[in-house]
Order: sequence, then C-alpha cells, then structure tokens
Amino acid sequence: MSQRVSLDYITDFTFDLKLEPLATALVVVDMQYASGCRETGLGKSLKEQGKEELARYRYDRIEQVVVPTIQRLLAFFRRHHLTVVYLTMGSEMPDFSDALPHLKAFFVSSNNKIGTPEHEILEEVKPEPGELVLNKTTMGAFNSTNLDSILWSRGIKYLLFTGVSTNMCVETTARDGADRGFRCVIIEDGCGASAQSYHDAALITFQRLFGKVKSSQEVIRELEAGMARGA
Repeated sequence: MSQRVSLDYITDFTFDLKLEPLATALVVVDMQYASGCRETGLGKSLKEQGKEELARYRYDRIEQVVVPTIQRLLAFFRRHHLTVVYLTMGSEMPDFSDALPHLKAFFVSSNNKIGTPEHEILEEVKPEPGELVLNKTTMGAFNSTNLDSILWSRGIKYLLFTGVSTNMCVETTARDGADRGFRCVIIEDGCGASAQSYHDAALITFQRLFGKVKSSQEVIRELEAGMARGA
C-alpha cells in the first residue's frame, strides 16, 4: 500500500514479526448496523437530514472493500479453528446514562444500545456460535472490557484488526493493545473510515512503533507459512 513508511528514521526502531497462527486473533471492530450500514443508524439519520452524501465514501468502502475482506478472513480463521473476537460499541443502559459525554450524542442519534437492531452486527459478517463478542462503551476496547485478560488467558500474542473506523475505534484499540504488549497488525483492506485521508493518516501513524499495516493477502500468506512450519 502507498501509505507504508519508508523514508522515516523511526523504521529503524520498529519491530518485525512472524505470526504464530495459534497465538493470533482476528479482531472485528464495530461492524454494526448503528454505523456500518447506510440504511440504518447513522446512515439513516444522515439520510433524513439530507446529508447522505457526506457518508457515501464511508459506506461504499464498507460494502465494497471492508465486508468482503472480513468475510475472507473469517472463512480462513474458521476453517483453521483460529481465534476470532468481535467488538461492539454502544450503551448498555436503556437511557444511555452510561455513555461518556463525548459519545452520548452519537449513541443516541444512531439508537446504539444493547437490545436494539442498530446494535447488532451486520448479517454479512455476523459471529458464529462460540465466537467471543465483547461490548465496549469507549472507543478503545481495553478501557471498558476484559479483553486483555481474555486474550492472555487464551495465549494470544498477535492481534489482527479489521472494522470501522480505522482512525477511531480500530486505531485506538490497536494502539492500546500495543501498549499492553500485544503484537498488533491493522489490515489495510479490512478497515474503513469516513474519508480516505483519515484512513491513510491513521495507518501512517500506527506504523511508527505501534505495529504493522498489512493486506489481508499478506496476513493469510503469513499464517499459512506459520501453519506449514508447525506441521
């Protein structure tokens, strides 16, 4: 991808990694009807206000790139019995009283609270029975869930991030994961934002010490190589 850092002194200090399949988790972030579908939640609200054009890029990217990529990765992880973790974001109280001040209006506008259709994960990438789903009330999952202890208890060391938005909940959780000792990778074609510039800027910054940015194809190749080494 064009956003890879090449002429930057910090690359001298950035770690390399080889994915270990059994110690790797695919993390699917906030692929919900609240903000991941143009017909519901945020998309519906913008349309009612005559502002749907502001989110055209966002939903085109989700439908044409992000969803197909996540589907391919889910198929691979499920076929090889590797760990999949879903994250959702939304209020856990019916009156949104648990929402932080900077998130409450966003939750209310998209009717994003547990028990509503908007809070559900998109049908195209929905979890299968037995796959972990954690709800967060913050942008970063480590701040409002027990994701940390669950991952360590399962022996997970590598986290592959997909979902929305690249520059918001995906990047925040991936950065926090890196600061907790996980080896984090943001999958470029598995994420999306409201503008290409937001997406690109997040990836450029993330590569400066936090972790790696790779394509889904690169990740699948690395995992296949890891399984071959294990075999």
